[in-house]
Amino acid sequence: MTTIVLHRLGQAVLVLWAAFTLSFLLVQMMPGDAVLIRFLDPNMGMTPEDIARIRAFYGSDQPVVQQYVFTAWSFLRGDFGYSVQSGVPVWDEIALNLPPTLTLAGLAVLVAGALAVVLAWAATLSPFGWLRHALGALPAVMISLPVFWIGIMLVQVVSFRLGWVSVIAPGPWERLVLPVLTLALPIAAPLARVLLSSIERIERQAFVTVARAKGLSRQATLWRHVLGNAALPVLAVGGLLLGELVAGAVVTETVFGMNGLGRLAERSVRTQDIAVLQAIVVISALGFVLVNLAVDLVSIVLDPRIRRTREALA
Repeated sequence: MTTIVLHRLGQAVLVLWAAFTLSFLLVQMMPGDAVLIRFLDPNMGMTPEDIARIRAFYGSDQPVVQQYVFTAWSFLRGDFGYSVQSGVPVWDEIALNLPPTLTLAGLAVLVAGALAVVLAWAATLSPFGWLRHALGALPAVMISLPVFWIGIMLVQVVSFRLGWVSVIAPGPWERLVLPVLTLALPIAAPLARVLLSSIERIERQAFVTVARAKGLSRQATLWRHVLGNAALPVLAVGGLLLGELVAGAVVTETVFGMNGLGRLAERSVRTQDIAVLQAIVVISALGFVLVNLAVDLVSIVLDPRIRRTREALA
């Protein structure tokens, strides 16, 4: 078990290093200079000497290799530098925008999990063949829809047509309803598809046949014996979908005008605020790595077969 944990930690470090390096190279290839974009406006009254001092402060006048080494060492010490646009430490920007995104993402995960269970359960127990096929095909349809389109349609139907949720001066919780649904629906779709396939596979196992032979109804068998075993693949897929959750948050927060890391990332790309943008990428990668590491370790604990396979491979 210790070997497995160390192996996964090593992989996590490599993923974080790759995310940092790729994000650094990508932002370096962006056209223009964030400092010049921000301070070259003649109305600001900056002299060339002032701009040169500002570029030296942010390190944008250094060679790329030197910037990479300095930025990597700063990130390892937890220092993300200063935002060019606001002039405040990047940590302050992150601390201000991270809680709304965590709230949105956490609620979206809960709603997506509940929707996936309901869809898979209904598709499994429905006595109508056409309804089972429709529910089985629904996840593939939902995952193919763009996030921004889902958000716009929810606003049009749920808010404007039905009037169930107000988008004009909504309450603190009411304003989360449509963004959470927008983010949850594309995630619920693949989770429901995987759960449905896993339930069908588990139902063919011998222990399920024995349980049914003892007089348990199909619904009771699903609840007591099938659902728990079918949840492990869903847990693994859920960890992998975190990247889609982060990408969806950027679009969702922009569509609904919400503050959060997604909206901050959109502004940082638009203004080329490199320090903020790279911090968001690294923090997102860190969250992705930690969640998948936790999912992997939980799966190993819950299923001894996975542990034996990993130990054999290690």
